[in-house]
Amino acid sequence: MKAARYYDREDIRIEDIEPQELTPGTARVKVAWCGICGTDLHEFKEGPIFIPPHGHPHPISGEDAPITLGHEMSGVIEEVGEGVEDLKVGDHVVVEPYLVHDDVDTSEANMFYHLSPDMNFIGLGGGGGGLSENIVVKRRWIHKIPDSIPLDQAALIEPLSVGYHAVERAGYASEEVAKGKVALVGGAGPIGLLTAAVLKAFGATVVMSELSPLRRQKALESGVADYALSPAEVDVVEEVKKLTDGKGADVAFECTSVQVVFDTLMNALRPGGVLVIVSIWSHHADLDIHQLVMKEIDLRGTIAYAHSHPATIKLVSEGKVNLEPFITGKIGLEGLIDEGFDTLINRNETAVKILVSPSGEGL
Repeated sequence: MKAARYYDREDIRIEDIEPQELTPGTARVKVAWCGICGTDLHEFKEGPIFIPPHGHPHPISGEDAPITLGHEMSGVIEEVGEGVEDLKVGDHVVVEPYLVHDDVDTSEANMFYHLSPDMNFIGLGGGGGGLSENIVVKRRWIHKIPDSIPLDQAALIEPLSVGYHAVERAGYASEEVAKGKVALVGGAGPIGLLTAAVLKAFGATVVMSELSPLRRQKALESGVADYALSPAEVDVVEEVKKLTDGKGADVAFECTSVQVVFDTLMNALRPGGVLVIVSIWSHHADLDIHQLVMKEIDLRGTIAYAHSHPATIKLVSEGKVNLEPFITGKIGLEGLIDEGFDTLINRNETAVKILVSPSGEGL
């Protein structure tokens, strides 16, 4: 089968490889669509980061570069392994792409399995990947979806789960808490937009701060933002205060890893507000501890998701989140670099989510 294989920085090759072996407790998923993630772009330009370099196998997968890429995937069950009783051929599914040790408790009793030692992601740390024609996945990480969710939109459930978990970490993942509250999102990239979509689903008023006119337009046209402000044109802090009778935002989400955005969110929050850091920072940030103390700000981190997929799937299936506006391109595997990575690296404001069809079906 065809697969996108990561060898090293700026060295990704489309190759023919042998499909993975179906083993007890697993199922084979024919990949319908796989999204290109910002993490994939970082691996391409700056990596290896999550990807185990050649000669340094990952302690869970036992694999090192080259590995098959892709972790934002949807597909159809093609084959079911021994012991898997609740999946059948033809089921539509998405994958929660974790690699964790076998002795980690991944039940509802443990909300931190995603923070366990050596955790990595399918499609980064090994275990196959969604940028291939099919993938074998342990039953635990496969989530059935209703046929009412189109498979192309379903490929965005993984990044939407990132947004859901961030909103959950803020304590706003319910209408009882979020309705009528004002949320400020810094950055209208894919994760910022999808975090905003979750906030709107729970009834929050969403203000987005974003330099790019095209991204501000997408935020408004998709309905995930009530207001989209350019920090180059207005004082975001003052505008938020005007919208909140001088109080400030109730909750804010940092989705850029940019210092000035972090500072803006801190200044725009009301006393007792919550600030969630969603983006991955590769550098140190400056923090005004005095302001944090004097405003009693809750500063929280968030990474990926934990038990988030079922709730996220429910939001989409009930029509509370519409993922269709965020699909801005569809390509085949052969166009991964020239049409996919190049667009997202060099013209990123023109695209939100580019989906890849490894088989070429649906293009």
